[in-house]
Amino acid sequence: MQSDLMKLFYQSEKGSTKWEKYFPIYEQLLSKYKNKAITFVEIGVLNGGSLDIWKKFFGENSRIIGIDKNPECKKFQNKNFEIFIGSQSDPDFWRSFYQKVGNVDVILDDGGHTNNQQVISLVESLKYINDDGIYITEDVHTSYLKRYGNPNKYSFINFSKKCIDDINCTFPKPGKFDYSINKIVYAMEYFESIVTFKVNRNLCNINKLVVNKGTDHEIVDVAYIEDYFNFQNKYPSLYKFKFVRNILRLISRNLIRLKSNSLKDYFH
Repeated sequence: MQSDLMKLFYQSEKGSTKWEKYFPIYEQLLSKYKNKAITFVEIGVLNGGSLDIWKKFFGENSRIIGIDKNPECKKFQNKNFEIFIGSQSDPDFWRSFYQKVGNVDVILDDGGHTNNQQVISLVESLKYINDDGIYITEDVHTSYLKRYGNPNKYSFINFSKKCIDDINCTFPKPGKFDYSINKIVYAMEYFESIVTFKVNRNLCNINKLVVNKGTDHEIVDVAYIEDYFNFQNKYPSLYKFKFVRNILRLISRNLIRLKSNSLKDYFH
């Protein structure tokens, strides 16, 4: 059965091209913005068909903006959506764009799909996305294609993997990156050919351990002490001392690292 969005796609009088699997993903990610006063930006206009579709999907209260580097696309501008002309890989374009437009809620990158275009569009836009907004990069399969200069250490998909590490660095101990998005992006979601970045600055705080007022039964936490020697059962009188458990944790940490090597077949 066709989704509402797919029906709008087939009903559009202007040409548009999308991968079939994207429609349920769009519905899942974007339905919560329907009939709200949001600003939606799509990078890549081409025939203008998808902008018509998004206007009908989000409703009359939405502001729909298209971006393309081809000046001919300006002719599609009408009362339902605006068109801006510029290169998505040019940081100066983005600074000028946001000075004129202000903050936005949803960005969908269906533009040129090169590493430079995808990464620069993302990093130049994130700080202008409102909380509870989302940035969607689609067609990320180009990170695996030779005609887009890939595989490459600096592909978009590799950048997104680094962002996973970055988000996890809001936990107090892992470390930090020189370039970080973890003060803006609190979550990421992956689909086939699509990566999403979810924005909420209030959820990007350093994680803190919280403890309730329930009864503490003084159960020893042995969750990450590998029970190689059955030490707790063999020497319970020693095991109760914290310094003994700390020594076991140190030994266990190194054993766990060695044991992880047995997983290598799952990483090929």
